[in-house]
Amino acid sequence: MSGASNDGYGQYPPQQPGDHQQQPPYPDQAYDNAAPVAPGHAADHGRKKKRQYAASAFDVGVGGNVVAGGQPVPGAAPYGAPAAVPAYGGYPAQPEVQPAAYGAQPAQPYGQPAAVGGYQAPDPYYPSAGAVPAPGGVAGLTAGFQGMNLGAGAPGGIPQQQPQQLPPQARAGPLNQLYPTDLLNQPFNVSELDLPPPPIILPPNASVTPSPDANCLPKYVRSTLNAVPTTHSLLKKSKLPFSLVIQPYAALHDLDDPVPVVQDQVISRCRRCRSYINPFVTFLDHGHRWRCNMCNLTNDVPQAFDWDAAAQKSVDRWQRHELNHAVVEFVAPQEYMVRPPQPLVYLFLFDVSYASVSSGLLATAARTIEASLDRIPNADRRTRLGFMAVDSSLYYFSVPKDTDENGETSMLVVSDLDEPFLPVPGELLVPLTESRQSIENFLTKLPKMFEHNQDNGSCMGSALRAGDKLISPLGGKLVVLSASLPNVGHGKLTMREDKKLLGTSKEGSLLQTAATFYKSFAVECSKNQVSIDMFLFSSQYQDVASLSNLPRYTGGQTWFYPGWNAGRAEDAIKFASEFRDYLSSEIGLEAVLRVRATTGLRMSTFYGNFFTRSSDLCAFPAFPRDQCYVVEVAIDENLTKDVVCMQTAVLHTTCNGERRIRVMTLALPTTTNLADVYASADQAAITTYYTHKAVERALGSGLDSARDLLQKTITDLLQTFKKELAGGSMGGGLQFPSNLRGLPALFLGLMKHVGLRKSAQIPSDLRSAALCLLSTLPVPLLMQYIYPRLYSLHDMPDNAGIPDPETSQIVLPPPLNLSSEKFVPYGLYLIDDGQTQFLWVGREAVPQLLVDVFDVADRTQLQVGKATLKELDNDFNERVRAVIQKSRDHKSKGVGSIIVPHLYIVREDGEPSLKLWAQTLLVEDRADQGLSYVQWMGSLREKVVQ
Repeated sequence: MSGASNDGYGQYPPQQPGDHQQQPPYPDQAYDNAAPVAPGHAADHGRKKKRQYAASAFDVGVGGNVVAGGQPVPGAAPYGAPAAVPAYGGYPAQPEVQPAAYGAQPAQPYGQPAAVGGYQAPDPYYPSAGAVPAPGGVAGLTAGFQGMNLGAGAPGGIPQQQPQQLPPQARAGPLNQLYPTDLLNQPFNVSELDLPPPPIILPPNASVTPSPDANCLPKYVRSTLNAVPTTHSLLKKSKLPFSLVIQPYAALHDLDDPVPVVQDQVISRCRRCRSYINPFVTFLDHGHRWRCNMCNLTNDVPQAFDWDAAAQKSVDRWQRHELNHAVVEFVAPQEYMVRPPQPLVYLFLFDVSYASVSSGLLATAARTIEASLDRIPNADRRTRLGFMAVDSSLYYFSVPKDTDENGETSMLVVSDLDEPFLPVPGELLVPLTESRQSIENFLTKLPKMFEHNQDNGSCMGSALRAGDKLISPLGGKLVVLSASLPNVGHGKLTMREDKKLLGTSKEGSLLQTAATFYKSFAVECSKNQVSIDMFLFSSQYQDVASLSNLPRYTGGQTWFYPGWNAGRAEDAIKFASEFRDYLSSEIGLEAVLRVRATTGLRMSTFYGNFFTRSSDLCAFPAFPRDQCYVVEVAIDENLTKDVVCMQTAVLHTTCNGERRIRVMTLALPTTTNLADVYASADQAAITTYYTHKAVERALGSGLDSARDLLQKTITDLLQTFKKELAGGSMGGGLQFPSNLRGLPALFLGLMKHVGLRKSAQIPSDLRSAALCLLSTLPVPLLMQYIYPRLYSLHDMPDNAGIPDPETSQIVLPPPLNLSSEKFVPYGLYLIDDGQTQFLWVGREAVPQLLVDVFDVADRTQLQVGKATLKELDNDFNERVRAVIQKSRDHKSKGVGSIIVPHLYIVREDGEPSLKLWAQTLLVEDRADQGLSYVQWMGSLREKVVQ
């Protein structure tokens, strides 16, 4: 761990920072991912010999993956697999498949585990939610088409000229069916976390075109409830939250996740509620008018709606993107701009104090920016860069244009920190295109300018104020790279870490900001369209709790690299790789987000990194591609419609100077039945909502209060289900709907998470950085951060770690529950929470495995700690590296992220603190004042049965 482990990070190995965790994707939502492979189709490629890394242990079948190929081995069924029970709670073993919601190809019935890792799934845990025995014959076909929103007379999904508008009518079939399951006798299996949310079952002809893309995919917007109670009292009775989890972008670059763009600037909106026309409106008066699906007002259809001005000819309205796609982007006309679209502006604030220079931060950052100049978005050639440096003084750099004769970058030093003036402001933000060579020359020389700096001061607060003053006429990004505590000038902070407070009720004070400057200055920046991103590197206390307020209110992010040192190749490569992806990522500028909804619904509370400008308008000086937002929905009036809609709109300027509106429309059925509400609840979205709520509670009232909230919530849900839907009797079990079976495990993971768990060993900087991640990560990465992935590698199936022949995606082994019961002493395991990966080597690992994977013959020669796995010329090493790499693949999960997790090699009989750290990720084990999963379920049962 080198010297880092002594500086206030004593008994806890430095956790790696970052922003995004990974989780296998939704099986049926077109996530460009490894598809199931039929048994026997495993890629043998003619070069595989099944390695026997443990003596005869394989013959008796006790490894983590022994049932991988198909039928469970007697006595070796995986934890939670229904070995003797043919189907849970009397579910049919071969469920009838409802046509998939969202119009996606019905890859798999909801509730049936994905065929993980390219071979057949285990027996179904529970069948397709909402599966109703379909009638046979023609009636069956009709019902099938209805489920896919293919209206009467639209065979094959081909839009008609004027789709038939049917009056609201009784739903053809029921909503998702409720399948109660016993949490104690049929234990949770981790593969259930990979299931898609319960399908959204809309009445036939709910959308105006039969497009399969008419309703919003869950990777953009997911609701905690996919059937909405019609009254506030029913929602209250359910004890379930009603909120939306919104992630407007599914990748860092448009090319990786294109959405349809409406180019003709014909934007039809409701005159009253300002909703955008979408697939769920109704056309009236021979198509000349449309009725708003939010507020019911009738609006005129614009004349240009059916006319292509460029080609001067009429067009087919039913082909328009906004009537066929729930997610579209409009190119905005002039009236959507307060001023001409702003250019992309990056102002870099380099910490040049002794700590930054000696750790190699300044040199690594300068080199990475220089190497990334071609990747910074600059399609419109207007992107500008500026550079400032800071120790106990401020340094401005005036970079000349490439055409200037004897153009040398000049440095201007300002030591008045109270009111720093702006020297020659015009030359401090230079166009990347016109000053490219000069910028390169400057970045090459920058580390040398300060290589002997002994100054330990940091007036970062004053530098931030000066930076804001410099870029606020345009707006843009302040990129802060700091390795020390701001200890001079504005926003001065002091060392306030107190080990005596850790693990006590007073620990919460360390997680709150120490100076009002950081919040008030951040709000000021937001008004000036200035966003702040913090990259924090320190082996000393850095007060992440205070500094993270800057990104929190300006739409930015905090990245934390504890104990970072460029002398360690792994540290340098991780930061350079993440910073390079950060610089190349496309962002939206001067953005606002608003959610509109059907009459009777109101957006009540907003969570995420932004500033709430009015009751329902969230302001983002820069809109990132790798965060999600949570909006709580209140039911103010009884809902009378079969379907309610919620529409999220993000108005922003693209990196290349185009004003656009991204619109995402989600339609959900309503119900008066509590069973429907529970059967359609989305456990991942519910967990995301309560994660944001718990973080807010931790920052406001302390960690005890946050954990109490989670404990009370899961108890209330179990009690409500028992009382209202399980007839009040449970026998000896603990009944809960099959679609929510993961909630107790996820809530336990959250309570034991480094951000929230009760412990006297966690430095407040680590905690604060973890809370930043918990409140920004997109859903798939958040689920993995809370309940990490565990893979058994020594006995992985033959097709794991090699590309699937059909999709070319690397196949992962099936995930295991996070319990030490899954470990065998001769095993090799990967534990991955998306921020950090641990390669766990058992104390009895055979020499051949050590040779093949690590190129060492004896376990004692194995280097533990941060590492990069050697590339060796053998099949097994190649497969292990492929699994580690694939586990980091954000794109296949439908999310954007810059994070490259550190890999730590852990020997079971090696470094105790490292082993302990890895074991804290085993959520189902007992550790550090936390209950095991079995104890947790027992305590819940006691509370519920009372």
